[in-house]
Amino acid sequence: MKRQARGGGPVVSGAFSAKTVQTTTTAGDTADGTTDQHGVPQLRLRLGRCDLRAVPQVRRALRDLLAHWGRPGRSEIAELLTSELVTNALVHTTHDALLTATVGPRGLRVEVRDFVGRRPRLRVPNADDGTHGRGLILVQSLADAWGVRIHGVGKVVWFELDGGVA
Repeated sequence: MKRQARGGGPVVSGAFSAKTVQTTTTAGDTADGTTDQHGVPQLRLRLGRCDLRAVPQVRRALRDLLAHWGRPGRSEIAELLTSELVTNALVHTTHDALLTATVGPRGLRVEVRDFVGRRPRLRVPNADDGTHGRGLILVQSLADAWGVRIHGVGKVVWFELDGGVA
């Protein structure tokens, strides 16, 4: 299957919290989670700079969002890929990051925005690097689509998983 990058999607902006992970809300909040203005389940988190303790917290929050998605194998892939994007944003920048995950009729879209304009690059992993250098290779291999959108300040790295069976 050929992977193709597509643009669009939500963009999060605003002031930053000093907390490591803070869920933000939208106008359509419900008791069982956050939804966007169209009633689509959505997770929006602000991640403190350089704080890798946020990664497991993001995974738990995403797991909660996807609990009713009905795609257990895809949910596990979503957690892995989200962890990779969040880790990259926190390790390779010295700024906060913003995560948006949206479950729609076509599947899941996860975006991680950081505030450094440098584009990520795929690297061929080196055996001497241990576990480093494999994140974007995983995203490229497992996502149905992924890409990078440059902003005036920073970028968004995103991926999509369709709602099909893994």
